[in-house]
Amino acid sequence: MPATATTARLEARISFDLHATLKRAAELQGRTMTDFVVSAVQDAALRAIEQSEVIRLSLVDQECFAQALMNPHEPTPAMQRAFDRRSNLLKPA
Repeated sequence: MPATATTARLEARISFDLHATLKRAAELQGRTMTDFVVSAVQDAALRAIEQSEVIRLSLVDQECFAQALMNPHEPTPAMQRAFDRRSNLLKPA
């Protein structure tokens, strides 16, 4: 049986200038260019995911959100009808 690959290959065409920049940065940190690039790409990917999944609120917005949770407004008639329809849909047959 063939062994399962534990790594995947990534290739990219880059300019000579960018290649030289990456090589210099890697050398300055005492790392291989592969290690430098993989680390940088991983950091960028994690930041992109976090920015997509995490909502950051200012202190004022946090307080407003907390107050809305602790002291909700009465539902409008339309919202009450939606709640009622939802309850009717979820009733056991």
